[in-house]
Order: sequence, then C-alpha cells, then structure tokens
Amino acid sequence: MAISLSSAAADRVRSFLEARGHGVGLRLGIKRTGCSGYAYVVNYAEEIGPNDTVYEDRGVKVVVDADSVGLVDGTEVDFVKQGLNEAFKFKNPKARSECGCGESFSV
Repeated sequence: MAISLSSAAADRVRSFLEARGHGVGLRLGIKRTGCSGYAYVVNYAEEIGPNDTVYEDRGVKVVVDADSVGLVDGTEVDFVKQGLNEAFKFKNPKARSECGCGESFSV
C-alpha cells in the first residue's frame, strides 16, 4: 500500500516548504491519545531517518516513522478549508472508528 495526497494536500505541503526554505516533505505519525486511542501527528520532515518509510505522491515526500507505518499505510491525506478553518483530513482504511471531534481514531 502507500500514502496518497489529494492535490490540495500536495499543494499545501509544497507551498509551506517553499515558504520555509527547507525540509524534505511531510512527516506523518501517530501518538496514543484522544478519546479513541490514536491521533495523527503532522509536521515537516527535516530529514529522513534510517527507520523511516518514505512514500511519494504528486511530487511530495511523506515520511513515516517505523512505529506509525503499520497504522497509517493506505491513508489518503486531504487538505480542506471551511470558512476560516483549515486542516489536513485523513481517510485511513485501518481506522475502525473515529471520535466525534475527528481528532482521534481506533483500530
């Protein structure tokens, strides 16, 4: 499987990396938290470590640490704007349920 990016998500990552002037892509991970058990952690990837898995879609690298890869493999990442709010959204085929706020999920 792989991690895929919508065109909006890829455009957002590219524009932010260009504005920052450094970084190799998007870092996607998981942490134990939230009302459903796991939450996504999104940041810039400054480097690629020896235990990272790298996916590439639409010209953007998505870097995932070894502890998270099993939980996010196959995820589709989108970027949405609703009024003044904007955020990355995730469609994860491994998520069995999500909390009402959409911030966490269970497997």
